[in-house]
Amino acid sequence: MSENLLKILVLHGPNLNLLGQREPEIYGALSLEQINEQLHQFAKEQGAELHFFQSNSEGELVDKIQQAKSDYQGVVINAAGYTHTSVALRDAIAAVELPTVEVHLSNIYQREDFRHHSYLAPVVIGQVSGFGPESYRLGLMGLIHHLREKNKEC
Repeated sequence: MSENLLKILVLHGPNLNLLGQREPEIYGALSLEQINEQLHQFAKEQGAELHFFQSNSEGELVDKIQQAKSDYQGVVINAAGYTHTSVALRDAIAAVELPTVEVHLSNIYQREDFRHHSYLAPVVIGQVSGFGPESYRLGLMGLIHHLREKNKEC
């Protein structure tokens, strides 16, 4: 494994295990496995290694974020519904101080009013929403760029 290989954690929140079946008019037809495979291929081309984790449990997601500090240089997270409700996820991201990018398949600002607020937005380095599965790749691309720029400064 190369010293320059970036290790990134990709977290998927509740109900994302149902992608491809759940409201495809909003979330698209790709399954979570297909999205992960596309991300894996893109990351490989960029010299990054990804670890994927999906949970419907807020506590499991918090645990993964807390554990990430020792194993990863950054996080891409689609917290799904927890984006709009979870102070615990927000606090975990702030506590570990890992560069984190928030992604959403749909444009949360064009949807129901309750989706317009993100508890995560103030503690992440960026947010990508509204591009379907491409939101993940764009978020990952931004995170990789951020990490490489940060490494140049060191």
